[in-house]
Amino acid sequence: MPSEKAKMQAGELYDPTDPELVADRERGRTLTRRFNDTNADETDERADLIGDLFGSVDGDCHVEPAFRCDYGYNIHVGENFYANFDCVVLDVCRVDIGRNCMVGPGVHVYTATHPLDASERVEGPEYGKPVTVGDDVWIGGRAVLNPGVTVGDEAVVGSGAVVTEDVPDGVVVQGNPATVVKELDAD
Repeated sequence: MPSEKAKMQAGELYDPTDPELVADRERGRTLTRRFNDTNADETDERADLIGDLFGSVDGDCHVEPAFRCDYGYNIHVGENFYANFDCVVLDVCRVDIGRNCMVGPGVHVYTATHPLDASERVEGPEYGKPVTVGDDVWIGGRAVLNPGVTVGDEAVVGSGAVVTEDVPDGVVVQGNPATVVKELDAD
């Protein structure tokens, strides 16, 4: 029988009150609280805390406080990653962010979701869908990436956009729901 954590990470219905998951969320909140309490000149401490919190960091990574997440260990970022102030990542499933990505202030990334059927939802189970962001992506401030979306390489997500479907490579999307408003020229 798979653990609740294994079910969560696989995108299956799971019990969020499972003691292992409660402890993992407490760990994530402790690390984010410590990170958010650092001073601007404590760059080494910040890097160490993000290294402890995230599942993997490939190279240079800069995250501005305040930052929030559920677990942290499901977040994987490529080299040259930057996240501005007040970002939130609900990482019940894997969040993969490629290299050279910039995330504007107040961006929210959600993998967590709930059953649509009210009687099932009231019972308390949750599930998630992974989110993937390609290389060389810019996500504008206050944008939201919903569960299960993929943002293609070299895409731009406009400020305030709500991404409910996959974003192709090399386009600009904006609006709610986000739609393609421009194709970017590779030249």
